Amino acid sequence: MNEVLASPPFGEATLSNCERELIHLAGSIQPHGVLLCVDERSFAIVQASANAGDFVGIAAAALIGRDIASVGGTLGAQLKALDPAGDLAEPQPLNCTVSRDGADVALDGTVHRHAGGVLIVELERRDGAAGYQSTDPVDHAGVAMAVKRFSSAPTIASLSEAVVACVRERTGYDRVMVYKFDPDGHGEIIAEARKPDLDSLLGHHYPATDIPQRARELYIRNRVRVLVDVHYQPVPIEPRRLPDGSELDMSLCHLRSMSPLHLQYLKNMGVTGTLVVSLVREGRLWGLIACHHYAPRYVPYPVRALLELLAEVISTRIAAIENYVQSQVEVLVKRLELRMIEATSTDGDWRMALFRNSRTLLSPVDATGAALFHDGEVMTAGDVPSTPDLRALLAWVSAQPMEGGVYTCSSVVRRNPGFAALAATASGVMAVPLSPSRPDWLMWFRKEQPCEYTWAGDPAKPVINDDPLTLSPRRSFAAWSEIVRGTAAPWTRAETVLAKAVGQTLIDIILQIQAVRLLIAQHQLNLVRSQVGNSKDPVVIADPEGRILYSNETFQRLPGSPGAQLETLDDLGGLFIEPEDVRDHLRRLLRERLPWRGEAALVTAGREALPLGVRADVVPGAGDSILGFIVILSDLTTRKQTESARRHFETTLLQAERDLARGPGGTPLRQSDDVMGAILANANVAAMEIADAAGGDEIAPLLEELEASTQRAAALYRRLRRLDRKG
Repeated sequence: MNEVLASPPFGEATLSNCERELIHLAGSIQPHGVLLCVDERSFAIVQASANAGDFVGIAAAALIGRDIASVGGTLGAQLKALDPAGDLAEPQPLNCTVSRDGADVALDGTVHRHAGGVLIVELERRDGAAGYQSTDPVDHAGVAMAVKRFSSAPTIASLSEAVVACVRERTGYDRVMVYKFDPDGHGEIIAEARKPDLDSLLGHHYPATDIPQRARELYIRNRVRVLVDVHYQPVPIEPRRLPDGSELDMSLCHLRSMSPLHLQYLKNMGVTGTLVVSLVREGRLWGLIACHHYAPRYVPYPVRALLELLAEVISTRIAAIENYVQSQVEVLVKRLELRMIEATSTDGDWRMALFRNSRTLLSPVDATGAALFHDGEVMTAGDVPSTPDLRALLAWVSAQPMEGGVYTCSSVVRRNPGFAALAATASGVMAVPLSPSRPDWLMWFRKEQPCEYTWAGDPAKPVINDDPLTLSPRRSFAAWSEIVRGTAAPWTRAETVLAKAVGQTLIDIILQIQAVRLLIAQHQLNLVRSQVGNSKDPVVIADPEGRILYSNETFQRLPGSPGAQLETLDDLGGLFIEPEDVRDHLRRLLRERLPWRGEAALVTAGREALPLGVRADVVPGAGDSILGFIVILSDLTTRKQTESARRHFETTLLQAERDLARGPGGTPLRQSDDVMGAILANANVAAMEIADAAGGDEIAPLLEELEASTQRAAALYRRLRRLDRKG
């Protein structure tokens, strides 16, 4: 539904829909001033408040269509002298005269541009509103002293005390208050200056519903609003609509009528005159300077302009104080960062800096407990819920919207009744995420802190019926107390700033540590890859599902370059002469995690089968998991050749020994030949030493050389024996 259609017109709102009342389309003003709407092109008056005759001597109906110069004085000339391209989006001051009964009347006011090229002019008598008590003129020396006093205030509390004293002195209101909003929009009176006979409202809390959202928006646009007399009779604007048929948007009009609901609210409080000055911080309504008077009171435009100036000074000082808090936060965070770096270098774990001394983590934000969720682990300090409750709370917080990168809540049980059991340790939660992709968080907790709030009315707006003129949201305004259960002290802006800064520091440190780990891991990976890649043995590495991740160059150089076609360990089995036997072993490796030690012959193209030794192992991970599998092959060709050479050598020696044990004609000798025995024994010793000392590729040729040498020695000895017999 269209918002305008769904919103009640000005003056027709009820208690149930006052949030949507079109208060900016009031269509009337307060009687202490006059409003004129002037076409900026023709300077014809297109609208006028019904009390125009009291100010310019010409009735409103007679003014419509006339040139603005018809009111006499300097007003018309000043409007016509305005730069058509000038900035009139905000009200600009006017100091002019009009003619009435043949005499010039001095007026103060403002002019601003309305959509469609209409100038809205609001004027008040410079000598004050007739019949109303007024304030003294501006004391410039006093203003300078006030600014100096504000500028030297070290805290929000001392600044607020200076503000209420200064504003009451300048305006003479019976009561002046600084009204500060909390994150939920509720207000609290944090400073007050009043007449001695009035009851104090200091410390009173007001529900957010006391100030509808539309009113809050207008407080930001129009920084100073005055109500001279709550019992005034609204002065209508004639005609009600502009020439284009639209209603006049009075958002920036300081004379605009106030909602009847608000007026009834003030009447029930016994307040007659008010002045409200907005305190805006970073584009948001930080608070209000609220002035109450128990009789009609008029504040001239120059004094209101001064108050708007002071409000800017005050807002600047608020920003400075809160930014000073932020600078203190930066000091705390820098100290914490140094501790974490030191802990990382000494203990190898930055988390120790947070949890070795719980005060380091808890005291700066006035928390009673904290928990760090990192890498699936939970570390805690102070009083916290159980680990299962913490994990449940983490899952819930992770799904909640954040503001400025920080999640805060002073009553978890109100937002999620399922956490009622956590009130004793975690009524309040403040949390910052530490990773965009993992459930890593840092959380602070506050215990349930039953607070007795003194409200100036019931935040639930109890009503008997819905007639805003006979009933109001507040009947007696007698203070009443609400005991808030399941609620912790609200997190302050300074605390959320600190939480965000700590979170960002942790993110940076974690990133730095992970980056260092990545460099170390990459360095180690390069070393390992180099070692594996340069290995003389073929190596195949597979993931837990048996998919081949890597095979080294030695494997790729095996006959037929098999590595290019392999995707799984099962494919690897197909390279061998007996593929099903190899596959059976590899499948048992995958399914049953059984290592395999064995031999298998590799198929080669146009060559004899290549004998290979196989070593297949599981690489275990954390717990019962595995990281993958490693298969190492070894070429058994040299070993096979060596074994063959040794067998041949042993056979040769055995045959030589038999031959020497026989005489001529093959007749066995009665006693052994000592010389030949020594030759054969020497050959055996040499063969063993060669096998122990020589490399694999060198053994076979050395044994062959030893065999030939032994055979030659035996032949020479036989020749000597024949010579001895001839002699």
